[in-house]
Amino acid sequence: MITVMNEGVTVSPEHNAILTEIAEFHFRNNTPFVYITHRINSYAVNPSVYRETSKIPNLAGFAVVSKNPIQKQQTKVEKVFFDKDFQDFEELEEALSWKDEIIKSFSKKISQK
Repeated sequence: MITVMNEGVTVSPEHNAILTEIAEFHFRNNTPFVYITHRINSYAVNPSVYRETSKIPNLAGFAVVSKNPIQKQQTKVEKVFFDKDFQDFEELEEALSWKDEIIKSFSKKISQK
């Protein structure tokens, strides 16, 4: 799942309901997925949103794509609140490659349970 947020948005815990609906619709039967946010626009994230986002059972990881140094600093704070794999990248292609690795690893963990 790749998202681009609108300029000036503040992502809050209430947005998790929307994310959960999308995940349930597009990734049925607990198909693992990675959330990739391509931070082209400037927006704010309430870090507590990640506590709820972490609870989506088939969410394997979270990636932030941005070359902005301020976003890179923000990502360090956001990681603390997220209980799964979380990585930042400068290029979308890097995030997509990482996504493949994370989904493969996540699927192995699930099959071993």
